[in-house]
Amino acid sequence: MLKSIISAFMAIITFFGTWGAALMNPVAPEDNSDFVPVLRFMVASDTHVLAANDKQSRRIQKALKMSYAIAEADENYKTLDGVIFAGDTTDDGLQSQRCAFKSAIDSVIKPETQVMPLLAQAHDGGTYDYESLDYFKMLHDMDATDNHYVINGYHFITMSRAYVDGVRYADYQREWLKAELDKAVADDPTKPIFFAQHEHVDKTVYGSSDFEGWDDEFFKDIFMQYPQLVHFSGHSHYPLSDPRSLWQGEFTAIGTGSLYYVELTVEDVRTYHPKNHKGEAQYWIVEVDANNRVRLIGIDLEEEKVLVEYILDNPADPANREYTPEKQSARSKAPVFAEDANISAKTSVVKTSLTFDSAKSVDGMPVYLYRILVKDAGGNEVYNDWYLPRYYSATVDETNIVNIGKLAKGEYTVTITAETVYGVKSAPVEANFSK
Repeated sequence: MLKSIISAFMAIITFFGTWGAALMNPVAPEDNSDFVPVLRFMVASDTHVLAANDKQSRRIQKALKMSYAIAEADENYKTLDGVIFAGDTTDDGLQSQRCAFKSAIDSVIKPETQVMPLLAQAHDGGTYDYESLDYFKMLHDMDATDNHYVINGYHFITMSRAYVDGVRYADYQREWLKAELDKAVADDPTKPIFFAQHEHVDKTVYGSSDFEGWDDEFFKDIFMQYPQLVHFSGHSHYPLSDPRSLWQGEFTAIGTGSLYYVELTVEDVRTYHPKNHKGEAQYWIVEVDANNRVRLIGIDLEEEKVLVEYILDNPADPANREYTPEKQSARSKAPVFAEDANISAKTSVVKTSLTFDSAKSVDGMPVYLYRILVKDAGGNEVYNDWYLPRYYSATVDETNIVNIGKLAKGEYTVTITAETVYGVKSAPVEANFSK
């Protein structure tokens, strides 16, 4: 499976010139060479277009071109059947921004690809209300802002904000959604049903806890009645390559990342923006085979590399739930530092910085966090904090540099521990240094 994916991506080098083919954090089954797509679509969110031909418009164009190139490189199935844009497509909902978003798509899209945008309350329509909704329909030649598409026998449902003041969604949408889901199940109960809305479903993927706050529970009781449902959502900008961005329970939920920037919650720090967070952009390529297996390929747009890949056995069967939080946590193994892992200190009058080698993953999941503890010769803590590596990017740094602030003259001991997103900690590494 890995060989076939990498071979396909290597074929794209001629298209982009400087493609770096790499599969990071592989967690899909190792041998999946019999996976032959019968459906392929792209899912992106939070494009936040500001103006025609701005950076965000160009990212949309690049993501579409990359998706077509990926399709063309597949010797078995060369079509990109659809593309979902899961809300916050514009930054303010201005008509000029909507036109810029539409123009970016139109400049690349091919006739065989169904475009499936939706309008979010947060940035797309929270200010302009019904005027924005009506203009959205007109611009995209839609009869409604909530839509049900059928592509190659598979059902897609998209949900935009409501035509009701002061709310994200309304009761009339619950009735419509239930009816459309029932139609899809009646058509074929063995197939996954793909659904997109802007917000995460409450207490599912990374970003949807009460503390993180990027959630909505308005439709959750309905979703729980349909094991076939595969739910895509954005809003949080939390990285799709984080294992917590795939959740399975009564249904399947998937965080889309963002084409704009990356954001995270780290412990008690909500909406944490790491350095160069606006340099990150991610989206999914999703494929389905004749056995209704779903392949998720997470793409790093800026580095033009595969971030992560999953294979979901037919989600319509409730027995197929390999990515529950409990199973994911149980599979998480402690990262490992090399025996000769280096830790060094550089001191000056105003600050001390530590440089240390990265730990390695042994379970295909990223090394998420480092705990750094510094004590003086008397055993007193002088620094105790966490450091977040660029675990969400395609290229993970081999070494890390952390500024621990100003220290007095003396002898110090530093202890560093690595851990996974599920809190599984490595054996610590330790070093001594003088100031």
